[in-house]
This record gives sequence, structure tokens and C-alpha cells, in this order.
Amino acid sequence: MTATNGQSLFRRTRYPLVILSLSFILAVVWSAGYLLTAAPSSPDKAVTVTIPKGASLKGIVSILADASLVSDKYAFFVLARFSRYARHLPAGEFALHGGQRPLALLNELATAKPVTYTVTLPEGLTAADMAGIFAEGGWCDQKEYLRLVADPAFIAKLDFAGLPNLEGYLYPDTYHLTKDDGAAGVIVMQVRRFKEVWKALGGDRLDETTRRRIIILASLVEKETALAPERPLIAGVFANRLRLGMPLQSDPTVLYGVTSQTRPITRADLERPTPYNTYVIAGLPAGPIANPGRESLSAALAPAKTDFLYFVAKNDGSHQFSTTLTEHNAAVQQYQRQGK
Repeated sequence: MTATNGQSLFRRTRYPLVILSLSFILAVVWSAGYLLTAAPSSPDKAVTVTIPKGASLKGIVSILADASLVSDKYAFFVLARFSRYARHLPAGEFALHGGQRPLALLNELATAKPVTYTVTLPEGLTAADMAGIFAEGGWCDQKEYLRLVADPAFIAKLDFAGLPNLEGYLYPDTYHLTKDDGAAGVIVMQVRRFKEVWKALGGDRLDETTRRRIIILASLVEKETALAPERPLIAGVFANRLRLGMPLQSDPTVLYGVTSQTRPITRADLERPTPYNTYVIAGLPAGPIANPGRESLSAALAPAKTDFLYFVAKNDGSHQFSTTLTEHNAAVQQYQRQGK
């Protein structure tokens, strides 16, 4: 009786242990098999995925599975949950390689850098022009970009407290952007680049008032000519006029701030009193009228030493420079006739 009961107890204890052992072995085999199994996507093709900010691990796994980078969502979730990568999966847009084993995919995602796109901003654009380009490319909201450009608190964080806006300090260059940069990120990039160029040109030694005047002058030079050899000469003409108390009479200043800056200038425009119209006001306009590049900043910092006081467009992209009003009027007549 005792032996029979002992055998019965042994059987009752043994069978669950056997089942548990078999389950464990099967789990180990299944896990090992999964770890060695590559995803169904092609190993030769990079797959771009976008992981939103705040996405849960479950959400990330679903995104990877939808992109055919993961063959078993549940198994991958378990692996990720108990791996060292669980808390290090970033948000953003990433190009991941297909056909990888789970651990390799987790490692690639955890260490991946966001996909970048190249955007080039030509010299001489206004902040409004740049906002339009960024909005058109989907990099940021146009209104938010312009709001931040004129936000005193945001401007102060960039070490330019007191400026009415960042016009002139949004450096035109080629930038590598990600979809997560947003308006603030893009502006920070541009201002940082401006500071680098300004320092390289030696402008960081100047006080704030002088810096402001130089940047305003550089913006006028940028809008007046696209020819590098002419920029120091045009800066020299403006420097001479400022020294003599002559109005700058720079056409690009006339339409700045007007709704349409592409239409021809009229006599009414020339006579309109605005803080930027250098046909009406004395000295420099109230602020930069564009965002100058390196060569225009350099020209404004070191204008050419010249006797020229006038210049007129020659209708081929270049200008005729004159010392006297008589010479200038003759040049105007000559090139106006050519342009008709």
C-alpha cells in the first residue's frame, strides 16, 4: 500500500517536471531559431522607417514589422523588452538594412543616425523667402519659422538679445536637415553657422553696434550685386556716401517690407517714407534687408578704398562706377538706352 502510493506520487510529480522541461527545451530551441532567423525583407535594400516621438516599444515593433524588417512581432517584442536596447530606441527617420537577424536589427536601430536631406539656401534671401523654402520642403511650418525669427525670448537664447528679429543672421548655406529639426532646429543651425563665419572673418572683435551696422551694410551689398569682385567696390561707395552724409539711394531697400518685392520700382515707391527706404532716410536702413553670405560680409568689413560715389547696372550683371554726378548721369543714359 505504501509502495503503491509512493509510485503514484512519483508519477504525479514526474510528469509535470517532464512537461516543464520539454517546454523549456522547446522555448530555448524556438528562441535560438528566432535569433538566427533573418527578417523577410531583402538584405540588399535599405528600408526607411519613421518612429514618432513617444512611441511605445509595442508601437516601434509594429512599425518595423509593417516595413518587413521583423518576421515575428511577438518574439521580437519579447527580445527587445528584455535586451539592453529596450530603453535606447530613438525617434526619428532611419534607413535600416533588411534581412537582418533580430539582435543585429536592434543594435542598428539603437545606434542609427537620422536620415538627412540636403537643402541649399542661396545668398541674399530674406527670412520670409527662407520660411517659404523650408515650408515647401516640409521641414517646418512657415508661420512658426517667422514667429521664432521675431521672438525676443528665442532671439535672446541665441545670444542676440535686443535685436528686433534675426534678419541678416540666418546664414545662407547648404544644410543637412532631418525631419525632426523643426523651425527652432533649423534657425539654430543657421545662426550657429553665421557665428562661425563671422568669427572666421574677425567680426567677433567688434562691439554689437558696429556688428549691426556691418551686417546691414553687407545685406545691401548682397542685394546690389552677385559678382564677387564688385562687392568691396559697392561697399566702398556706400562707405563714402555715409562718410559724406549722402543718402545711399539703394534700390533694393525701397521694396523691403512691401508685400511684393519682385515688381518694378515706381516713383511712388521711391518717395514712400519707410525705415528702410534709403532714398528717403539718411544713413543705413533700420535693419538688414536680406541675409548676406561670406563675401558680402567680408566686403562690408573691409570696403575698397575708392573715390567712387555712384554706380549703375550695365544690364549684364555688372555695374559702371563713377566718381562724379556728371559721369554717373552719362552712364545712366548710356545703359538705360541699351536696356530699352
